[in-house]
Amino acid sequence: MTPERSAKLDQVIRYRQPGLTVILENVFDPHNLAAVMRTCDAVGIQEVYAITDRIPERKNWGYRSSRSANKWVDLHAFTSREACLERVRARYHRILGTCLEGNPGSIYALSLTGSLALVFGNEKYGISEDMKAACDGFFRVPQVGMIQSLNISVACAVTLYEAYRQKEIAGHYREQRLSVVEAFELKKRWTVGEG
Repeated sequence: MTPERSAKLDQVIRYRQPGLTVILENVFDPHNLAAVMRTCDAVGIQEVYAITDRIPERKNWGYRSSRSANKWVDLHAFTSREACLERVRARYHRILGTCLEGNPGSIYALSLTGSLALVFGNEKYGISEDMKAACDGFFRVPQVGMIQSLNISVACAVTLYEAYRQKEIAGHYREQRLSVVEAFELKKRWTVGEG
């Protein structure tokens, strides 16, 4: 590995944000998953959770369309919502879900700097009633057009870049958020097979 490549990996690891993740509930289109993973990498999210309890279980999570992100972002796949939520609750303090019903707060009125898991649902149905019951709160991406919702990957990108903006202002990108051990282990995983 060249010194430049090693330095680039160190820089990317320095900006990883262990207090923020995404949960995708029954997202059907692998291209949407790939787009979400690419956005997660771009803002420093290391792990994504995917639940497939109402769609066919995936053996290959859109490998061709997301292979550039697969190496850099950890995807944790679950066929059980309960198992996924148990794991997420052990690592993150709050779970906030997208919701169109009622009057959920705008992403621009939320504090997105804490320890959070953000839930995005199925392209047609959104998040399930069971997932809504598990959420600590809800949010929406404000819109003024005729169409009620954005594509899931777009809604996720808009939300994550608002989180990025808030976290940058709060200083989360000024110092490494991963522990020294976590950073070392991540770099070791990333460099397997790189000579």
